[in-house]
Amino acid sequence: MAETGAGTITGTEPGTSADAGAAGEAAREAAVEAALGKLDLDAKARLLGGRDMWSLHPLPEVGLAPLVMSDGPVGVRGVRWTADDPSVALPSPTALAAAWDPALARRAGRLLAQEARRKGVHVLLAPTVNLHRSPLGGRHFEAYSEDPLLTGAIGTGYVLGVQDGGVGTTVKHFVANDAETDRFTVDNRVAPRPLRELYLAPFEAIVKSARPWGIMTAYNQVNGVTMTEHHELVNEVLRGEWGFDGINVSDWTAARSTAGALRGGLDVAMPGPATIYGEALAAAVRAGEVAESAVDTAVRRVLRLAARVGALEGAPPAVTEPPAPIDGDALARELAHRGFVLLRNEPGVRDGAAAVRTGDPVLPLAPGTTVALSGAAARDARVLGGGSAQVFPDHVVSPLDGLAAALPEGALTYAVGADPTDEPAPADKGFALRARCRDAAGNLLGEGSLPTGQVQWIGGDLPDGVTHEALASVEVVGTFTPRETGAHAFGTRGLGAFVLTVAGETVFDGVQAMGSETDPFEAFFGSPVVRAEVPLTAGETVEVSLLHTPDKQFAAPLPAVAFSLVHLGPRRDPDELIAEAVEAARAADTAVVVVATTERVESEGFDRTDLALPGRQDDLVRAVAAANPNTVVVVNAGSPVEMPWREDVAAILLTWFPGQEGGAALADVLTGAEEPGGRLPTTWPAVLADAPVTDVVPVDGELDYAEGPFIGHRAWDRSGRTPAYAFGHGLGYTTWSYDSLVAGPETATVRITNTGGRPGRETVQVYLAPAPSSGAPERPARVLAGFASVGAGPGETVETSIALSRRAFEIWDEEKGDWTFVPGAYEVRAAHSLDDVRLTAVLEID
Repeated sequence: MAETGAGTITGTEPGTSADAGAAGEAAREAAVEAALGKLDLDAKARLLGGRDMWSLHPLPEVGLAPLVMSDGPVGVRGVRWTADDPSVALPSPTALAAAWDPALARRAGRLLAQEARRKGVHVLLAPTVNLHRSPLGGRHFEAYSEDPLLTGAIGTGYVLGVQDGGVGTTVKHFVANDAETDRFTVDNRVAPRPLRELYLAPFEAIVKSARPWGIMTAYNQVNGVTMTEHHELVNEVLRGEWGFDGINVSDWTAARSTAGALRGGLDVAMPGPATIYGEALAAAVRAGEVAESAVDTAVRRVLRLAARVGALEGAPPAVTEPPAPIDGDALARELAHRGFVLLRNEPGVRDGAAAVRTGDPVLPLAPGTTVALSGAAARDARVLGGGSAQVFPDHVVSPLDGLAAALPEGALTYAVGADPTDEPAPADKGFALRARCRDAAGNLLGEGSLPTGQVQWIGGDLPDGVTHEALASVEVVGTFTPRETGAHAFGTRGLGAFVLTVAGETVFDGVQAMGSETDPFEAFFGSPVVRAEVPLTAGETVEVSLLHTPDKQFAAPLPAVAFSLVHLGPRRDPDELIAEAVEAARAADTAVVVVATTERVESEGFDRTDLALPGRQDDLVRAVAAANPNTVVVVNAGSPVEMPWREDVAAILLTWFPGQEGGAALADVLTGAEEPGGRLPTTWPAVLADAPVTDVVPVDGELDYAEGPFIGHRAWDRSGRTPAYAFGHGLGYTTWSYDSLVAGPETATVRITNTGGRPGRETVQVYLAPAPSSGAPERPARVLAGFASVGAGPGETVETSIALSRRAFEIWDEEKGDWTFVPGAYEVRAAHSLDDVRLTAVLEID
């Protein structure tokens, strides 16, 4: 069966030979130079600044179309956040990395390229390859792993896949953008060795292996220099040492200085039309502050990108025949189950009374099993993380949907049990809403559908016919059909005047003013305010309306209309909800509890303060487990959470943020139609206090990466602490014997056998453990040096040769400013996970 691993992905364009690729590259370069020669200074300077929120200026005089960019990484939103043009929503990047399969990541990239082309997008603003330095990082779910080798390998596959489809990528956020607190201004102080060995390493691997067409520089500073002006890291390292030839685009609003950014290697300042480039750049050249030759260099890179994606006349695009069409639903479902991590799977208790677990593991479920499902997230699944990674799929399969479709009639019951939040959220289930935009005279400018009650129009993300200058009011109008009878809370979030009407009655007419927030966006996206409670009957539809007049006195970095109609269903006594779930669990063969984080826990824009599950979810798990020893807990979270009940339940399945097909994939795995294929891409602590690196809050504007090259499993080894679940951990539905290991300085060949009764997939991990040496810099006790994803049928033996990363034998010498190969004895460990080593061999390296 097929196998893939780090180092097996190549950058050859699909369907082309090396000679054809070289000829195409030469033709594109010729077209770029011809176009550049026809442009005057003003046109060149204009090209380097955004035209609007998502695109660059066209230059018809040289046949250049407007280059269009869009947020990723789990889908392609397009230039507007609208449900009228839905997007395939794939699992979170943590889930993609959990599959430990660069070839699978490449397939995901090809699907995203297909989506991008459908939406007229040339460049995807992804992938995020920052590291999981601390479990408190708020954007943890959007990055791959704590390990630079795994991150680089998955990122390489993703970039190659997107670019296979003729769409550019911008690998981000370059560099050390590993937390959200004060992310716009923080100065991350990182010594050269950890900078090279950890934070730069994934970018280096992707640049050298995938030749990405773009890089995005981050908001933050590194060692006193803002990244959009960092000459050393951009011009000397990224372009000089690594040979990067693509564009360097700023994170949105990150660019601050015209001359400083150009000298620092920034090609494109986004967004527009207000930008540090454009007219300001032309003026700087005329004033002698920067050389026009530097402008030419940046324009050349933008034209090269345009040529590669087919936006420059006379230049053959890099891809003339995209890969074959991909079924988005099917791949989203496959990616989900391949990334699910089975953390625990104990034998079940079949008679309902025995205290000792015997027999087969509780998963997969035996045929005929009755299931009691509970947890609010089982009904209203969270499939995406919060922030710019959000897209709007045309459907979402929840765990309740998936299990109801997979199990026989009468085998499944559902109870809410516990809700992770008691805070109103943007109106969603049961609402059908539209937004109507009017000018000051009340004339209708335009309207559009809303997927939820959240209006988030930033820059040019406005309905057709609407401009920020003309817009005076927005009315969210539609209907609501409640699922439950009782008092429904309605409210608002945002700044300005609001008139809220429910079932024909105005329940609020007032103004929300700026509070203590110093950042207007904190008010826009901050805490919702309940304005009224309205008694409603399940199934009886009522009309709703929220008329909003924005407060325009605050000068935000970008023109924005951001507010929400929020809703909260009837609140019941939490103890009663748990009691209902317990009774259902007691009557079923197996209980499945879905626990989850919320957007107020995991999102772009802020870091976490703890790892606890919100609400009464821990209480629900404990109570259900006490009633039914065959309790399976499904963890719907993008990053680590504390699980104080983990030894008291039969099984724990981590589904991350599983994308639009998550519920279908969950049913596949629980019933045994598919195997949970994931392994942890990051270490999970039992409690936050055990985690070796937790500092994400700057002091006096600086965040010191004082741990040096010791994060993730490297730091856990150094601390001597034991996590709840180690890096690389994950169980399957079959068993494996590791039969032989032959190790050399460049490869490790491992032979394994599927000793179980069903087909399966094993992630063979190879670690290097250097022998201690006196006088040398401290090194990690062991590092990941390579891996492979290997499939085999029952009784089948397979052999895989795994390339060993040379960097696993090297350290960055801060005195020499270069890599140093360290000779000596190394133990090579073939392992199922970091803490489950199966075979060892010793290498003597001269």
